[in-house]
Amino acid sequence: MTVSEPATALDRPDPPAAAQRLPGDLDMWVMVLGDLFFFGSYFIVYMVFRDRSLEQFTDAQRHLSMGIGITNTLVLLTSSMFIASAVQAVRHGAPKTAERLVYAAGACGVIFILLKAFEWHREISLGYTLGNEFFSFYFVLTGIHVAHLVLGLLILGIVVRELRNPAGQRSSLVEQGATYWHMIDLLWVVIFAVLYCMR
Repeated sequence: MTVSEPATALDRPDPPAAAQRLPGDLDMWVMVLGDLFFFGSYFIVYMVFRDRSLEQFTDAQRHLSMGIGITNTLVLLTSSMFIASAVQAVRHGAPKTAERLVYAAGACGVIFILLKAFEWHREISLGYTLGNEFFSFYFVLTGIHVAHLVLGLLILGIVVRELRNPAGQRSSLVEQGATYWHMIDLLWVVIFAVLYCMR
């Protein structure tokens, strides 16, 4: 026999209309779509420059660490699993479980940043800097992505504060945090494919 968490307002089933709406709210989706448009435009610019200097870009790509890239991809995909599970937990009236899952997602984000910082240091120490056309794109794309990840960690902090508030625990706020976090993960998957895998 298991002991359930204390009953909260989350124990009440959502109204039927809630099942037909997008998770989060419109403002967050506008922000996410705006970021996707920005990154999409930058990817197009990258592809144009890559097409003009294909041999140089391909040669420079070989100096990236595929092992670190794959590890970071797995770390962020794992974080997406944690944050998705947190949304399900809060919807089922388990805010403490949701809080632990949000912490786990945030820990994955910190691991990603540490690995990326190590990779940046490695590339710079080998002489691959903004003076190289490929690496100028690499550092800008990954740098902006890490900045988004740091903002994502701050948003997860807000989510944790909400989950700890007995009078709050709004599933919609957790969904907003999860929506932004999933966007960060999606962007990394595309960055990984474009910078590390495309030959």
